[in-house]
Amino acid sequence: MGKTENGETEKKSGQKEQSDLLPGGGGVAAENGRECFYCLNVIGQIEGHYVQESNQKTTKYEHLIPLLFALEEDERIDGILILLNTMGGDVEAGLAISEVIASLDKPTVSVVLGGGHSIGVPLAVSAKRSFIVPSATMTVHPVRTTGTVISAPQSFEYLRDMQERIVRFVVEHSRVERARFEEVMMRTDQMANDIGSVLDGEAAVACGLIDGIGGIREALAALREMAGIPAPPPRRDHSPTA
Repeated sequence: MGKTENGETEKKSGQKEQSDLLPGGGGVAAENGRECFYCLNVIGQIEGHYVQESNQKTTKYEHLIPLLFALEEDERIDGILILLNTMGGDVEAGLAISEVIASLDKPTVSVVLGGGHSIGVPLAVSAKRSFIVPSATMTVHPVRTTGTVISAPQSFEYLRDMQERIVRFVVEHSRVERARFEEVMMRTDQMANDIGSVLDGEAAVACGLIDGIGGIREALAALREMAGIPAPPPRRDHSPTA
């Protein structure tokens, strides 16, 4: 009997260490007597097949994908809060992370803080509920590439196919209509050196890209609702009295 209990204790301890560990301090599990939510940061540039310079803040897909798997299997975790402040980055890596988040069975809520640009758009809509603070912005633009490009029809077909995958994912995981999203993505009168649009919080919600305006409070309320956890009692008023 004691051996089984020790085994269970070791198993739970191993789960805790695994789900709390993300290189660079990118996440933390917040637990109390009622609930346990994991807060995951997606910041800086999404790093994919190529390592970025050491002076750049990055989110590495080889860290996030196994972590998300561990969180899905961790019985302690009631839901996952994803905080986004990203400039975008590697398209395939960002889309891979987005697909993993969208496939999770546990409650997931995203909050765009500061920015959710470029491939950050699929990441924001991949959660079951999405919020954006009023001051945040999201840049929507066509797929671009840097470096040497072979001037052949196959190169342009590849870029078009990649863009189609992103458009399809965003449309399937948000309320935005395809025609409206493509219109926003292909605008030529808003950005000085690029094609696309920069949407603030209200504009992102108005077009159906993000579910609602809100921050941590609204995100936690949505996680509790999806997880079937009652709302906590009102906090005591600690303001000074005369």
